[in-house]
Amino acid sequence: MHVSHCLYRLDQGWSQPLPVTMDGPQTLVLVFAAPRFDAEPSPIDELARAFPSACLVGCSSSGEMAGRDVVDDSLSVAIARFERTRLRQASTRLEGSEDSSSAGTRLGAQLAAADLRAVFVLSCGLGVNGSALVEGLTRQLGPDVCVSGGLAGDGSAFGRTWVLDRDGRDDHRVSAVGFYGDSLRVSHGCSGGWQDFGPERRITRAEGPELFELDGKPALDLYKTYLGVLAEGLPGAALRFPLAVRRDGSTHAPVVRTILAIDEQRRSLTFAGDIPQQGVARLMRANTEQLIDSASHAAQQARPAARDAASLVISVSCVGRRLVLGERTDQEIEAVVDGMPDGAVHMGYYSYGEISPTLAGRCSELHNQTMTVTVFGED
Repeated sequence: MHVSHCLYRLDQGWSQPLPVTMDGPQTLVLVFAAPRFDAEPSPIDELARAFPSACLVGCSSSGEMAGRDVVDDSLSVAIARFERTRLRQASTRLEGSEDSSSAGTRLGAQLAAADLRAVFVLSCGLGVNGSALVEGLTRQLGPDVCVSGGLAGDGSAFGRTWVLDRDGRDDHRVSAVGFYGDSLRVSHGCSGGWQDFGPERRITRAEGPELFELDGKPALDLYKTYLGVLAEGLPGAALRFPLAVRRDGSTHAPVVRTILAIDEQRRSLTFAGDIPQQGVARLMRANTEQLIDSASHAAQQARPAARDAASLVISVSCVGRRLVLGERTDQEIEAVVDGMPDGAVHMGYYSYGEISPTLAGRCSELHNQTMTVTVFGED
Protein backbone atom coordinates (compact mmCIF):
# COMPACT_ATOMS: atom_id res chain seq x y z
CA MET A 1 0.00 0.00 0.00
CA HIS A 2 1.22 3.51 -0.82
CA VAL A 3 -0.38 6.71 0.53
CA SER A 4 0.17 10.32 -0.45
CA HIS A 5 -1.41 13.55 0.79
CA CYS A 6 -1.92 16.85 -1.04
CA LEU A 7 -3.37 20.15 0.13
CA TYR A 8 -4.92 22.74 -2.16
CA ARG A 9 -5.36 26.40 -1.23
CA LEU A 10 -6.94 28.99 -3.50
CA ASP A 11 -4.05 31.43 -3.01
CA GLN A 12 -1.26 28.82 -3.24
CA GLY A 13 -2.49 25.99 -5.44
CA TRP A 14 -1.39 22.40 -4.78
CA SER A 15 1.16 21.73 -2.05
CA GLN A 16 2.89 19.26 -4.41
CA PRO A 17 2.34 17.83 -7.89
CA LEU A 18 -0.51 15.32 -8.01
CA PRO A 19 0.90 11.74 -7.99
CA VAL A 20 -0.89 10.72 -11.18
CA THR A 21 1.10 7.47 -11.48
CA MET A 22 -0.89 6.17 -8.48
CA ASP A 23 -4.10 6.08 -10.52
CA GLY A 24 -5.86 2.73 -10.88
CA PRO A 25 -8.96 0.76 -9.89
CA GLN A 26 -7.39 -0.08 -6.52
CA THR A 27 -6.76 3.60 -5.70
CA LEU A 28 -8.87 5.70 -3.35
CA VAL A 29 -8.94 9.48 -3.78
CA LEU A 30 -10.53 10.95 -0.66
CA VAL A 31 -11.39 14.67 -0.58
CA PHE A 32 -12.53 16.91 2.28
CA ALA A 33 -13.34 20.39 1.07
CA ALA A 34 -14.31 23.82 2.29
CA PRO A 35 -17.95 24.49 1.27
CA ARG A 36 -16.91 27.28 -1.12
CA PHE A 37 -15.40 24.76 -3.56
CA ASP A 38 -18.89 23.92 -4.77
CA ALA A 39 -18.81 27.29 -6.54
CA GLU A 40 -15.10 27.00 -7.42
CA PRO A 41 -14.82 23.38 -8.55
CA SER A 42 -11.78 23.56 -10.84
CA PRO A 43 -9.34 21.79 -8.46
CA ILE A 44 -11.88 19.02 -7.82
CA ASP A 45 -12.36 18.63 -11.57
CA GLU A 46 -8.57 18.50 -11.92
CA LEU A 47 -8.48 15.61 -9.44
CA ALA A 48 -11.11 13.71 -11.40
CA ARG A 49 -9.08 14.10 -14.60
CA ALA A 50 -5.79 13.18 -12.90
CA PHE A 51 -7.19 9.94 -11.45
CA PRO A 52 -9.72 8.68 -14.02
CA SER A 53 -9.67 5.05 -12.84
CA ALA A 54 -9.70 5.65 -9.06
CA CYS A 55 -12.58 5.66 -6.60
CA LEU A 56 -13.20 9.37 -5.97
CA VAL A 57 -15.30 10.40 -2.97
CA GLY A 58 -15.48 13.38 -0.62
CA CYS A 59 -17.67 16.00 1.02
CA SER A 60 -17.90 19.55 2.28
CA SER A 61 -16.52 20.13 5.74
CA SER A 62 -16.47 22.40 8.76
CA GLY A 63 -12.68 22.43 8.69
CA GLU A 64 -10.13 20.21 6.99
CA MET A 65 -7.42 18.15 8.70
CA ALA A 66 -4.02 17.78 7.05
CA GLY A 67 -1.32 15.98 9.00
CA ARG A 68 -1.03 17.77 12.35
CA ASP A 69 -2.94 20.86 11.24
CA VAL A 70 -6.52 22.09 10.93
CA VAL A 71 -7.03 24.34 7.92
CA ASP A 72 -9.90 26.21 6.30
CA ASP A 73 -10.71 27.20 2.72
CA SER A 74 -8.77 24.22 1.42
CA LEU A 75 -8.98 20.75 -0.11
CA SER A 76 -7.39 18.02 1.97
CA VAL A 77 -6.78 15.07 -0.36
CA ALA A 78 -5.47 11.57 0.36
CA ILE A 79 -4.47 9.24 -2.47
CA ALA A 80 -4.18 5.62 -1.28
CA ARG A 81 -3.16 2.85 -3.69
CA PHE A 82 -3.87 -0.64 -2.37
CA GLU A 83 -1.85 -3.60 -3.64
CA ARG A 84 -4.09 -6.54 -2.72
CA THR A 85 -7.41 -4.93 -1.75
CA ARG A 86 -10.23 -4.42 -4.24
CA LEU A 87 -12.35 -1.26 -4.12
CA ARG A 88 -15.91 -0.65 -5.28
CA GLN A 89 -17.83 2.63 -5.23
CA ALA A 90 -21.57 3.07 -4.66
CA SER A 91 -23.90 6.04 -4.35
CA THR A 92 -27.57 6.88 -4.00
CA ARG A 93 -29.72 9.99 -3.92
CA LEU A 94 -31.42 10.78 -0.62
CA GLU A 95 -35.07 11.67 -1.15
CA GLY A 96 -35.63 13.39 2.20
CA SER A 97 -34.96 12.38 5.79
CA GLU A 98 -37.63 9.67 5.70
CA ASP A 99 -35.64 7.93 2.94
CA SER A 100 -32.52 7.56 5.11
CA SER A 101 -32.93 3.92 6.10
CA SER A 102 -33.83 2.91 2.55
CA ALA A 103 -30.82 4.85 1.24
CA GLY A 104 -28.56 2.83 3.55
CA THR A 105 -30.17 -0.38 2.32
CA ARG A 106 -29.65 0.63 -1.32
CA LEU A 107 -25.97 1.38 -0.69
CA GLY A 108 -25.52 -1.92 1.12
CA ALA A 109 -27.09 -3.84 -1.74
CA GLN A 110 -24.62 -2.26 -4.20
CA LEU A 111 -21.62 -3.17 -2.04
CA ALA A 112 -22.53 -6.54 -0.52
CA ALA A 113 -20.19 -9.45 -1.26
CA ALA A 114 -18.74 -12.40 0.63
CA ASP A 115 -15.28 -10.80 0.87
CA LEU A 116 -16.42 -7.27 1.82
CA ARG A 117 -14.42 -6.21 4.88
CA ALA A 118 -15.08 -2.48 5.34
CA VAL A 119 -17.14 0.46 4.06
CA PHE A 120 -16.33 4.17 4.28
CA VAL A 121 -19.48 6.24 3.76
CA LEU A 122 -20.09 9.99 3.39
CA SER A 123 -23.55 11.55 3.50
CA CYS A 124 -25.03 14.98 3.04
CA GLY A 125 -25.17 16.59 6.49
CA LEU A 126 -28.63 18.18 6.34
CA GLY A 127 -31.99 16.61 5.62
CA VAL A 128 -30.74 13.16 6.66
CA ASN A 129 -31.51 10.90 9.62
CA GLY A 130 -27.99 9.66 10.22
CA SER A 131 -28.88 6.89 12.63
CA ALA A 132 -31.49 5.50 10.21
CA LEU A 133 -28.96 5.65 7.37
CA VAL A 134 -26.43 3.63 9.39
CA GLU A 135 -29.10 1.18 10.52
CA GLY A 136 -30.17 0.50 6.94
CA LEU A 137 -26.59 0.04 5.77
CA THR A 138 -25.48 -2.27 8.59
CA ARG A 139 -28.68 -4.32 8.45
CA GLN A 140 -27.96 -5.02 4.79
CA LEU A 141 -24.26 -5.82 5.30
CA GLY A 142 -24.31 -7.62 8.65
CA PRO A 143 -22.29 -6.99 11.84
CA ASP A 144 -18.93 -8.25 10.56
CA VAL A 145 -18.34 -5.39 8.09
CA CYS A 146 -16.58 -2.35 9.59
CA VAL A 147 -18.60 0.76 8.66
CA SER A 148 -17.17 4.23 9.28
CA GLY A 149 -17.42 7.72 7.81
CA GLY A 150 -19.45 10.83 8.52
CA LEU A 151 -21.91 13.53 7.52
CA ALA A 152 -20.82 16.52 5.45
CA GLY A 153 -20.41 19.90 7.15
CA ASP A 154 -20.94 23.59 6.45
CA GLY A 155 -19.03 25.29 9.26
CA SER A 156 -21.54 26.40 11.89
CA ALA A 157 -23.85 27.89 9.24
CA PHE A 158 -26.10 24.82 8.69
CA GLY A 159 -26.97 26.19 5.28
CA ARG A 160 -25.92 23.65 2.62
CA THR A 161 -23.71 20.57 2.58
CA TRP A 162 -22.67 18.36 -0.32
CA VAL A 163 -21.07 15.05 -1.24
CA LEU A 164 -18.87 14.49 -4.29
CA ASP A 165 -18.04 11.44 -6.37
CA ARG A 166 -17.64 10.59 -10.06
CA ASP A 167 -21.07 12.07 -10.76
CA GLY A 168 -20.10 15.49 -9.42
CA ARG A 169 -21.32 17.33 -6.31
CA ASP A 170 -24.83 17.03 -4.84
CA ASP A 171 -26.47 18.13 -1.59
CA HIS A 172 -28.80 15.08 -1.56
CA ARG A 173 -26.24 12.32 -2.04
CA VAL A 174 -24.79 9.47 -0.02
CA SER A 175 -21.64 7.87 -1.42
CA ALA A 176 -19.53 4.99 -0.14
CA VAL A 177 -16.47 2.89 -0.96
CA GLY A 178 -16.28 -0.82 -0.20
CA PHE A 179 -12.97 -2.57 0.60
CA TYR A 180 -12.65 -6.27 -0.30
CA GLY A 181 -10.23 -9.08 0.50
CA ASP A 182 -8.35 -10.67 3.38
CA SER A 183 -5.26 -8.49 2.98
CA LEU A 184 -7.05 -5.39 4.29
CA ARG A 185 -6.20 -4.19 7.79
CA VAL A 186 -8.75 -1.82 9.31
CA SER A 187 -8.89 -0.56 12.88
CA HIS A 188 -11.07 2.06 14.53
CA GLY A 189 -11.63 4.15 17.63
CA CYS A 190 -14.15 6.65 18.95
CA SER A 191 -14.38 8.72 22.11
CA GLY A 192 -16.41 11.74 23.21
CA GLY A 193 -15.20 13.31 26.45
CA TRP A 194 -18.51 15.05 27.23
CA GLN A 195 -20.18 14.98 30.64
CA ASP A 196 -23.84 15.16 31.65
CA PHE A 197 -25.16 18.14 33.59
CA GLY A 198 -28.56 19.21 34.84
CA PRO A 199 -31.50 16.92 35.56
CA GLU A 200 -32.45 13.87 33.53
CA ARG A 201 -35.65 14.57 31.58
CA ARG A 202 -38.29 12.34 30.02
CA ILE A 203 -38.69 12.54 26.24
CA THR A 204 -42.45 12.94 26.15
CA ARG A 205 -42.82 13.65 22.44
CA ALA A 206 -40.47 12.85 19.57
CA GLU A 207 -40.87 11.77 15.96
CA GLY A 208 -37.74 10.31 14.37
CA PRO A 209 -34.98 12.95 14.71
CA GLU A 210 -37.40 15.74 15.75
CA LEU A 211 -37.79 16.42 19.47
CA PHE A 212 -40.92 18.29 20.53
CA GLU A 213 -41.21 17.90 24.31
CA LEU A 214 -39.13 17.13 27.38
CA ASP A 215 -41.14 16.55 30.59
CA GLY A 216 -44.20 17.74 28.69
CA LYS A 217 -42.65 21.13 27.88
CA PRO A 218 -41.48 22.48 24.50
CA ALA A 219 -37.91 21.30 23.89
CA LEU A 220 -36.88 24.52 22.15
CA ASP A 221 -37.99 26.59 25.14
CA LEU A 222 -35.92 24.44 27.49
CA TYR A 223 -32.82 24.81 25.34
CA LYS A 224 -33.28 28.57 25.14
CA THR A 225 -33.53 28.73 28.93
CA TYR A 226 -30.21 26.95 29.33
CA LEU A 227 -28.46 28.92 26.60
CA GLY A 228 -29.61 32.35 27.78
CA VAL A 229 -28.17 35.09 25.57
CA LEU A 230 -26.47 32.43 23.43
CA ALA A 231 -29.90 31.32 22.21
CA GLU A 232 -29.79 34.02 19.53
CA GLY A 233 -27.15 31.88 17.79
CA LEU A 234 -29.28 28.73 17.48
CA PRO A 235 -28.90 26.19 15.99
CA GLY A 236 -25.14 26.71 15.88
CA ALA A 237 -24.93 27.75 19.55
CA ALA A 238 -26.35 24.39 20.61
CA LEU A 239 -23.21 22.66 19.33
CA ARG A 240 -21.65 23.52 22.68
CA PHE A 241 -24.45 21.74 24.53
CA PRO A 242 -25.37 18.41 22.91
CA LEU A 243 -27.97 16.04 24.26
CA ALA A 244 -27.32 12.57 25.72
CA VAL A 245 -30.26 10.24 25.01
CA ARG A 246 -31.02 6.62 25.86
CA ARG A 247 -34.03 4.37 25.59
CA ASP A 248 -36.04 3.76 28.73
CA GLY A 249 -34.58 0.85 30.66
CA SER A 250 -31.49 0.55 28.45
CA THR A 251 -28.23 -0.44 30.13
CA HIS A 252 -26.11 0.82 27.22
CA ALA A 253 -24.23 4.11 27.31
CA PRO A 254 -26.28 7.10 26.13
CA VAL A 255 -25.98 8.24 22.51
CA VAL A 256 -24.93 11.86 21.95
CA ARG A 257 -27.08 13.92 19.60
CA THR A 258 -26.38 17.32 18.00
CA ILE A 259 -29.01 19.84 16.92
CA LEU A 260 -29.13 20.49 13.17
CA ALA A 261 -32.20 22.75 12.97
CA ILE A 262 -34.88 24.46 15.04
CA ASP A 263 -38.53 25.18 14.27
CA GLU A 264 -39.85 28.27 16.06
CA GLN A 265 -43.48 27.56 15.19
CA ARG A 266 -43.42 23.90 16.27
CA ARG A 267 -41.11 24.73 19.22
CA SER A 268 -39.03 21.73 18.21
CA LEU A 269 -35.42 20.69 17.69
CA THR A 270 -34.19 18.45 14.86
CA PHE A 271 -31.15 16.30 15.58
CA ALA A 272 -28.74 14.34 13.38
CA GLY A 273 -30.26 11.00 14.44
CA ASP A 274 -33.30 9.42 16.05
CA ILE A 275 -34.60 10.57 19.45
CA PRO A 276 -36.28 7.69 21.34
CA GLN A 277 -39.90 8.36 22.28
CA GLN A 278 -40.35 7.95 26.07
CA GLY A 279 -36.59 7.73 26.50
CA VAL A 280 -34.59 10.01 28.75
CA ALA A 281 -32.25 12.90 27.96
CA ARG A 282 -29.70 15.15 29.66
CA LEU A 283 -27.72 18.12 28.43
CA MET A 284 -23.95 17.73 28.09
CA ARG A 285 -20.90 19.94 28.21
CA ALA A 286 -17.12 19.56 28.06
CA ASN A 287 -13.88 21.44 28.55
CA THR A 288 -10.82 21.50 26.32
CA GLU A 289 -8.77 19.04 28.36
CA GLN A 290 -11.54 16.43 28.26
CA LEU A 291 -11.87 16.72 24.49
CA ILE A 292 -8.13 16.48 23.84
CA ASP A 293 -7.87 13.46 26.13
CA SER A 294 -10.75 11.77 24.33
CA ALA A 295 -9.01 12.27 20.95
CA SER A 296 -5.94 10.55 22.38
CA HIS A 297 -8.13 7.72 23.63
CA ALA A 298 -9.70 7.25 20.18
CA ALA A 299 -6.23 7.08 18.62
CA GLN A 300 -5.11 4.46 21.12
CA GLN A 301 -8.14 2.32 20.22
CA ALA A 302 -7.44 2.64 16.48
CA ARG A 303 -3.64 2.28 16.54
CA PRO A 304 -2.66 -0.64 14.28
CA ALA A 305 -0.30 -3.34 15.50
CA ALA A 306 2.38 -2.65 12.87
CA ARG A 307 4.69 0.16 13.97
CA ASP A 308 5.98 1.37 10.62
CA ALA A 309 3.63 0.03 7.94
CA ALA A 310 2.12 2.50 5.48
CA SER A 311 -1.46 3.33 6.41
CA LEU A 312 -4.18 5.92 5.86
CA VAL A 313 -5.54 7.48 9.06
CA ILE A 314 -8.90 9.25 8.68
CA SER A 315 -10.23 11.37 11.55
CA VAL A 316 -13.83 12.59 11.59
CA SER A 317 -14.62 14.93 14.48
CA CYS A 318 -17.67 17.06 15.23
CA VAL A 319 -17.79 20.79 14.52
CA GLY A 320 -19.10 21.27 18.08
CA ARG A 321 -15.79 20.02 19.43
CA ARG A 322 -13.97 22.55 17.29
CA LEU A 323 -16.10 25.38 18.67
CA VAL A 324 -15.30 24.38 22.26
CA LEU A 325 -11.59 23.83 21.58
CA GLY A 326 -11.14 27.16 19.78
CA GLU A 327 -7.45 27.99 19.41
CA ARG A 328 -6.54 24.61 20.89
CA THR A 329 -8.19 22.65 18.08
CA ASP A 330 -4.79 21.64 16.67
CA GLN A 331 -4.06 19.81 19.91
CA GLU A 332 -6.93 17.40 19.26
CA ILE A 333 -5.41 16.55 15.89
CA GLU A 334 -1.91 16.29 17.33
CA ALA A 335 -3.23 13.81 19.91
CA VAL A 336 -4.38 11.54 17.09
CA VAL A 337 -1.17 11.86 15.04
CA ASP A 338 1.00 11.22 18.09
CA GLY A 339 -0.90 7.98 18.69
CA MET A 340 -0.23 6.64 15.18
CA PRO A 341 2.80 4.63 13.97
CA ASP A 342 5.56 5.90 11.71
CA GLY A 343 4.55 5.72 8.07
CA ALA A 344 0.93 6.71 8.69
CA VAL A 345 -0.63 9.53 6.65
CA HIS A 346 -3.28 11.48 8.56
CA MET A 347 -6.18 13.53 7.17
CA GLY A 348 -9.83 14.16 8.00
CA TYR A 349 -12.49 16.78 8.58
CA TYR A 350 -14.95 18.36 11.02
CA SER A 351 -18.47 17.07 10.45
CA TYR A 352 -22.15 17.20 11.37
CA GLY A 353 -22.05 13.56 12.47
CA GLU A 354 -19.56 10.71 12.83
CA ILE A 355 -19.97 7.04 11.90
CA SER A 356 -17.79 4.43 13.58
CA PRO A 357 -18.01 0.93 15.03
CA THR A 358 -18.10 0.48 18.76
CA LEU A 359 -15.21 -1.23 20.53
CA ALA A 360 -17.18 -4.45 20.34
CA GLY A 361 -16.75 -4.27 16.57
CA ARG A 362 -20.38 -3.66 15.55
CA CYS A 363 -21.43 -0.36 14.00
CA SER A 364 -23.58 1.51 16.48
CA GLU A 365 -25.92 4.38 15.83
CA LEU A 366 -24.58 7.62 14.46
CA HIS A 367 -22.20 9.40 16.83
CA ASN A 368 -22.23 13.13 17.48
CA GLN A 369 -19.66 15.32 19.24
CA THR A 370 -17.17 12.46 18.98
CA MET A 371 -13.67 12.00 17.64
CA THR A 372 -13.62 8.93 15.41
CA VAL A 373 -10.49 7.44 13.86
CA THR A 374 -10.33 4.81 11.11
CA VAL A 375 -7.02 3.33 9.95
CA PHE A 376 -6.69 1.47 6.63
CA GLY A 377 -3.63 -0.64 5.79
CA GLU A 378 -2.65 -3.93 4.17
CA ASP A 379 -0.78 -7.06 5.26
